[in-house]
Amino acid sequence: MELREYVRILRRNWGIILAATLLGIAVALAWSLTRTPEYRAQSTVFVSSQAGGSIAELEQGASFAQSRVATYASLVSTPIVLDPAIEQLGLDEDAPDLAPRVQATTVPNTFLITITVTDTDPDRAADTANAVAASLATTVETLESVDDDEPASSPVHLTPVRDALPPDAPSSPNTRLNLLIGGLIGAALGIGGVVLRTVLDTRISGARDLAAVSDRPLLGTIPFEKRAKERPLVVQDDPLSVRAEAFRTLRTNLQFLDLDNRSSFVITSSEPGEGKTTTLINLATVLADAGRRVAVVDADLRRPRVATHLGIEGGAGLTDVLIGRASPEELLVPWRTRNLRVLPAGRIPPNPSELLDSTQMRALLADLEREFEIVLVDAPPLLAVTDAAVLAKATAGAIVVVAAGRTKSARLTAALETLQAVDARTAGLVLTMVPMRGPDAHHSYGYRYGGREADGED
Repeated sequence: MELREYVRILRRNWGIILAATLLGIAVALAWSLTRTPEYRAQSTVFVSSQAGGSIAELEQGASFAQSRVATYASLVSTPIVLDPAIEQLGLDEDAPDLAPRVQATTVPNTFLITITVTDTDPDRAADTANAVAASLATTVETLESVDDDEPASSPVHLTPVRDALPPDAPSSPNTRLNLLIGGLIGAALGIGGVVLRTVLDTRISGARDLAAVSDRPLLGTIPFEKRAKERPLVVQDDPLSVRAEAFRTLRTNLQFLDLDNRSSFVITSSEPGEGKTTTLINLATVLADAGRRVAVVDADLRRPRVATHLGIEGGAGLTDVLIGRASPEELLVPWRTRNLRVLPAGRIPPNPSELLDSTQMRALLADLEREFEIVLVDAPPLLAVTDAAVLAKATAGAIVVVAAGRTKSARLTAALETLQAVDARTAGLVLTMVPMRGPDAHHSYGYRYGGREADGED
């Protein structure tokens, strides 16, 4: 993915990332509050050696002392140094218990040894550091003594140059640092999680995802509305809304299609609930409002919805025309304006596929194309049955409705392949249920090539 794709992912999932960051900070805070505070005190000793007054002797003594500094630092955590300090302070522990809390460090090319003691009590930490420093000095002088009976004869002396003082603030836990680390870990996990989820998520989210699946034109994007099921006729109920304007944009883009002077289109989708019927009736309405003579045919003989949405009688309709029981003129119902006629589905037959693939159906479509400027046919989803593919072959092509955040790319690909398998044309795509906010929000994309139902739409 390109950098802008990652930016789009972060913008779309900023809430999840923020929640993960706050969770990381909360965990770090809880961990910090449950830790026992520890204090760190430091004392420093200087290593010197007795030497003669000549320069050569001074240099020799300095080299000797410097070569011993690292060795003396290693003695700090040994019982020979710690036991006298424990006895002096009267501590209720032995050398192996104290050793992990005592650390000695040296600075290269210097004669300084810094002794650090960590303890839950600041005063005890300082006292222990000073006691260990004094014990180290005594131990070194004893070990380096040239006369076992006189420790003062040692050529090396350790002199305290900085006594440890009780620290004012604990060294651990470092709450600020822990919160920073917790926040960074939470943010990293959040970012990694949303990127991984996006990579594994094959749902169509916007026009970019459509472009990766199909090169067919994107005719329009219809924004999501929570009340879509309650008021499917948004062009009539709320003509000034953003959603109604999106259908007018779809109407405009439809006029630019050049499909061998054919004017009939099948409106279908990959699966149920993607908004095909709602798209059809609103598109038909705005076409009629623009003065175009429009015929709507409900050819979804398995789950007809057009008559219900429009509030018209649907007991007689397409099935009666196909079996010769009535003529189209008798059953075409005017709706709202004289420019719009609707042919309901009629009673659901036992053999819908055979009726829709019949000579009578092709003849009906040809007659309607001659009488009307635009013929819109509602058909079942492509992956459910073959009805839509059969009808698309008999018309100028299929307009496939895709629900943002719901339709998976593999399902859409399979639906488009179904049309291709019968040599039917895909006239274009319509993206529905597009969010109003965020990186994939509804915009006026216009006519260009490229390429959830929480409540669901028919």
